[in-house]
Amino acid sequence: MATLKGVQLFKDTDGNVAQLHGIGVQRFGDRWYAYGEIKNNGNLFQGVACYSTTDFAEWKHEGTVLPVGPEDSVYGPKHIVERPKVLRRPSDGKYVMYLHVDGENNYSYAHIGTAISDSPTGPFEFLSTFQFRGYESRDIGVFQDEDGTGYILSEDRPHGTHIYRLSEDYLSVVEDVACLKGTNYWAGYESPIMVKRDGVYYWFGSQLTGWDCNDNMYATATDLHGPWSEWKPFTPEGSKTYESQCDIIVPLDGEDQWHATKFLYIGDRWHNKDLGNSELVTLPIEIGDRKALLAWHDEWDNEL
Repeated sequence: MATLKGVQLFKDTDGNVAQLHGIGVQRFGDRWYAYGEIKNNGNLFQGVACYSTTDFAEWKHEGTVLPVGPEDSVYGPKHIVERPKVLRRPSDGKYVMYLHVDGENNYSYAHIGTAISDSPTGPFEFLSTFQFRGYESRDIGVFQDEDGTGYILSEDRPHGTHIYRLSEDYLSVVEDVACLKGTNYWAGYESPIMVKRDGVYYWFGSQLTGWDCNDNMYATATDLHGPWSEWKPFTPEGSKTYESQCDIIVPLDGEDQWHATKFLYIGDRWHNKDLGNSELVTLPIEIGDRKALLAWHDEWDNEL
C-alpha cells in the first residue's frame, strides 16, 4: 500500500523532481513505465525521461530515453515535442514511442513522431514524422485493444479529435476510425485518453483553453466507430477537473487491463512560467456502467 496525495510534486529515488509532464504510462512486466516531457528550461524540447514504479509513489529514474536531436532536426532543441506515449508492438515485442512534434517554438508543423527501442527503458531511436491524409496532429494519446490492435488519438484543430488505427508494424495509420467534436463545443478535445472496461470504451479529453484548466469531458461507446454518447464532465461542473488537465488513466488491478476495476487518474497542474515544477494530480477514478466519476481526496491509499 502506498499513500498518495491529491496533488503532489513527485521526486525520484535520486531526490530530483520527476519530469513526468505530459505523461504516458504503460505496464510492462511487473512495473509501470512512465514517459514524461523534460521541462527544466521552458517549453522547447529537452528530451523524454523515463521512470518506473510499482506503486505510483516511488519513482525510479530510468534515464533520458529519447535525447534531443541535432540542431536542424524536427526533434531538435528549437522544436516543440510533447506527449510521449509508448506501446509494445505485438509482432516482435519492440517498443514504439509516439510524440506530438511541432514547429520551431510554434505550432505550425503538427505531425506525429515515432521512435523505437528494444527495451521500455530505451534508448529510443527517432524514426520519422507523419500526418494522416494531411490532417494536423497536436496532442496525442494511444490505446491498445484486446486483440493487439494499436490506436493513436490525435487532436486536429480544424476537424476534431481522431481515433486512428495503426498498421501492423505500428508505424503508420491505416484507418481514420472516428473523428469527433465536443457536444455543443466548437472543437475536439486535446490530451485525449482511451480506456476500455468490460466491452465499453471511455474517451476522455480536455477543452482548448491554453494553459488554463477547464472541465475535462468524456464519452462512451461499445464500438470505436461509434455511435458515441454525448460528452459530459467527470468532475463537478466548474471544478476545472480539480485544476488539472488529464494526462493518462491507468488500469491498476490485474494483468488484464480491459477488465480492470480500479483506475488511477493522472493530470498535469501546469505552471506555465515554471513548467519543470508543475505538480501532478493523482486520484482514484471510478469507471464502469458507462459512467466516470473523479472525486477529490487530499490523501488516499493506493492499494495494489
